[in-house]
Amino acid sequence: MSGRPRRVVFALFPGCEVMDVAGPLQAFHEAAEFGVPYEIVHAAATPTVRTAQGLDFAGLVPFPEVGPDDRVIVPGYTLADTRPPRALIAWVRRAAAAGAEVCSVCTGTFVLGEAGLLDGRRCTTHWKRVRELQRRFPRATVVGDRLFVEDGPVTSSAGIASGIDMALAMLERDGGPVLASSVARELVVYMRRDGSHAQESVYLDYQTHLSPGVHVVQQHLVAHPESTERLSELARMAGMSERTLTRAFRLATGISVRAFRERLRLERARDLMRNPTMTMDAIASACGYADARQLRRLWTARRGTSPRAGRHVTTGTTAVRSS
Repeated sequence: MSGRPRRVVFALFPGCEVMDVAGPLQAFHEAAEFGVPYEIVHAAATPTVRTAQGLDFAGLVPFPEVGPDDRVIVPGYTLADTRPPRALIAWVRRAAAAGAEVCSVCTGTFVLGEAGLLDGRRCTTHWKRVRELQRRFPRATVVGDRLFVEDGPVTSSAGIASGIDMALAMLERDGGPVLASSVARELVVYMRRDGSHAQESVYLDYQTHLSPGVHVVQQHLVAHPESTERLSELARMAGMSERTLTRAFRLATGISVRAFRERLRLERARDLMRNPTMTMDAIASACGYADARQLRRLWTARRGTSPRAGRHVTTGTTAVRSS
């Protein structure tokens, strides 16, 4: 991200769900601590709205004019009890037309449907409402087994807490995996991804534990996959002996420090392969390998294919996105 902080507009309305707002809001708020601040706006058709839980949101600003650099998040609501205001639906439609990224949490996807944004797109919602969403918006392709679905500038997420997963994925897109990993750790949550992404991300996996020392080592290795510190140096960072770190790391993650570092390096290599101007020797050096030969050997042993084949697939995947 560059220039002014990216604006994230939470589109609130009477009857919206508190958790749908609070989860993503906290994720974007925490990002500032790690060097990626967002301009967060709480907007509604009225200065005050009462949520489904009876909590009032006050001091809200009118729905602003938005553009391509803005992100809009629409929370869910109880379909039987709430009808989103027409002003909200009209504004969401204008926001999308202006090029803003429009996102929904849980049944907020129904608002996107009312605004005409789901036609010809893949989307999701709370598992209880998947069939109803498909019935009401037959021109959409409703996916029921995903935590969130990105289709061009429209992103929809499943039930309630999945809004946090969606927000973390956006943080990774905006600021990289270290940012997403850091915020996920701050929130004490595990980031999950939908089927359009790799089901595993070593940047974020293996961190569903509460061992501070192990987290210190993991964060260092995530930020510096090319590093060559010995186990003794990593142990000092963690405030542990080598033996204690080795035992604590495996107990917390299920793998060794060496295996974790190796997976980080290979993941970093995969990311760098998206850059067609980088040679394999340059990629190997950036990932802490002695040379391209060592990278090829370890890549093939781990993935069962050559880096050349992996580079072709990675580049192709990057170029082809839903639109």
